[in-house]
Parts: sequence; structure tokens; C-alpha cells
Amino acid sequence: MPGTEPYDSYQDAQPFEAQSNGHDLTFYPAGRDRLDALIEVIDNAQRSLKMFYYMFQSDAAGTKVRDAIARAAARGVAVHLLVDRFGTDAPESFFEPIVAEGGNFAVFSPKWSRRYLIRNHQKLLVADEETAMVGGFNISDHYFASPADDGWCDLGCKMRGPAVNELLRWFGQLAEWASDSKNQFFAIRRLIKDWQPGKGPVRLTLGGPTRAPSNWARMVKRDLAKASRLDMAMAYFSPPRSFRRLIWRIAKRGRVRLMLAGKSDNAATIAASRALYRVLLKHGARLFEFQPTKLHMKLIVVDDAVYFGSANFDHRSIRLNLELMLRFEDAVLAEEMRDLITGMEAGAREVTTKVHRKRRTFFNELKWLFGWFLVTTVDYTVSRGLNSDD
Repeated sequence: MPGTEPYDSYQDAQPFEAQSNGHDLTFYPAGRDRLDALIEVIDNAQRSLKMFYYMFQSDAAGTKVRDAIARAAARGVAVHLLVDRFGTDAPESFFEPIVAEGGNFAVFSPKWSRRYLIRNHQKLLVADEETAMVGGFNISDHYFASPADDGWCDLGCKMRGPAVNELLRWFGQLAEWASDSKNQFFAIRRLIKDWQPGKGPVRLTLGGPTRAPSNWARMVKRDLAKASRLDMAMAYFSPPRSFRRLIWRIAKRGRVRLMLAGKSDNAATIAASRALYRVLLKHGARLFEFQPTKLHMKLIVVDDAVYFGSANFDHRSIRLNLELMLRFEDAVLAEEMRDLITGMEAGAREVTTKVHRKRRTFFNELKWLFGWFLVTTVDYTVSRGLNSDD
């Protein structure tokens, strides 16, 4: 019942603006604000709309966004919409109003194949080649509702600046691949492998099913290796061992704070995270579980580097899924994002060593280990088996 839980009064933070390295950024922690901003960007587009979403549903929010895209196409905007077939339940007929107005619509992995379980998990919009929206949110009611209405806690960012050109460059390559009826999956792997994120303070990093670590995985790993502070708000946390070791070392020599999910649509992911708590606490990390609603945010602050985008911190996002993470190196922005995580503590339960010991019954430990096995071994191994040359 509403009002019976101590976290029922929690409210998402208000939108806030930041400037960093020649970029104007507006962050939207609240679902309603994200939806309003998304519709505004689409409605204001005059020349072009380029969009990719892992999940685009035929619910109320999805219909509202689809209709805004169709209106844009009707007024002459060049619309190009891609969705991932694995994540999107909406039938292709749902998108017909866009096509009827002259918009271009296509799907990633449209047919069942050996590649179907490797997902394109990215979320991206670029309007008029100058304004972008990125983040962890999909197009679905769940991602725009409030915590009181069981909406996902997530983060979106509207941005203008030089990095928009990199997003356009990547979208162009992705769209070209998707439009080829004879496309081969190894070509996507090569696009990820060959992507050059640059060497400046702002970089677009990509992840995907390459045999060698992707540039997203390599870059965040390099940052972790030299860091003295790590703050993270992360939906799914079950990283490979090499990443865990780096986090342990940061906790021993500096500070680690992890804001993790207390609720999820997948109980195994929470269990997998809890399987790591004992060692994390032993090394001095502070752990929080977000309580008001399901956590879907993907935010990493490593010293002065801020990562935000589509990637979780788990085996799948680090090694398999096609992911997109923007990296901004900026001490002021890093503090602003740490403040956002601090504000989330009002809706979180801290998991201390004492709390974890009380939870750590024989049955719970078996459940956590089984969750770890499902998330990091069964799902990862089956999908990784699809990652071979055509």
C-alpha cells in the first residue's frame, strides 16, 4: 500500500544542466522529464531524425513517440529509425504510420539466426545533426513512469557539441549495415573492432562481440587501473574477474561506492550482484541497494572520468552486446554526477557487513551463487558461442 514503505516519498532529481569540453548537457533523472524532452527534440526537428533503440514498445509511451516521429516525417524531416528485433515486441505494423509519411524503418537482426541472442543494446537519437539524446532508457511506459508508478530509475542526456558528430558517424555505419539484405555479422564485429574513439577528453566508446576486448571495455579498464575513487549507479553488476580485482584495489587504496539494484525485472541479476558483496565489503567498498523502484541507470564515475550510455557492468555488456558509452573527462562534471548518486542514497538501503552477514543464510548463498551461474555462465556461454566467424 502507498505510504507504508520508508522509501515511498522518494522522488527523482530534477533535470540539471552542465557544460563540459565545449558541450551543452542536460541530464534527466526523472522519467516524465525524459519523455517530455524526447518529444520536444522530435517535434523541433526540421531536417533529420536518426534513432536507434533496443526496445520500442507499442504501449502508451511508445505510441506517443511513434506519432511524434510520424509527424516529423509528415513535415518533411528525413526520418531513419532502427530498432533491435530481440528487444522490441512491437510488430512492424506498429511502425507503419512512420513509413506511410515517408520515414525509413528497419530492424537489427530481423530474423532468427545463430546471432539472434547477441543484442544491439544501444539507445540513441540525433536531430538535425546537432542535438542528441542518449542514455539507458528505452521507448516504453516503464522508462518514463515515476517511482510511485513503478517506473524504472534511469538517466537520459540531451547534448549539443562535437561528440554529436561521432554519434552521427556511428549511426551511419550501423544504418548502412542494417540496410544491406546480405549483411553478415562479422561486419558488425569489424565495425566495433575498428572504431577509433580518439584521444581527447570526450570520447564515444563502443562495445560489442569482438574476440579482443572492445574499446569501451579497454578504456574503462585503464581508468579503473589507475583510479583512487569509483562511484557507480548500475542496474546489473556482475563484472568479469579482472574488473572485480581492479575495483577491490581501488577500495583498498581509495573509495568505492556502488549504487546497485534492490529491485529488478530479473531476480537472477540481483542475486549475481549479491554473490560479490562479501569480498567487496571486505576490501572496504560501500554498497547501496536502490529501493523505491527498479534501477536501470548506467553511470560510472572514475576519478574525473564520467561514463554514461547503454552499458551495464556485467559480462554481457562488457563482452557481448553492442553498447554505446560516452566518456567525459571533467572534474566538475564528475562531482555533479557524484552528487546525483548521493541524492539517490535517500532512496537506498546501505548494505553493511553486518546487514550482509544477517542475510547470508545457507539458502540465500545458494540462491546468489545460482543467480551468478545463470547470469555469467549460462547466458554468457550460450551467447558467446554464437560469436564466431560466419
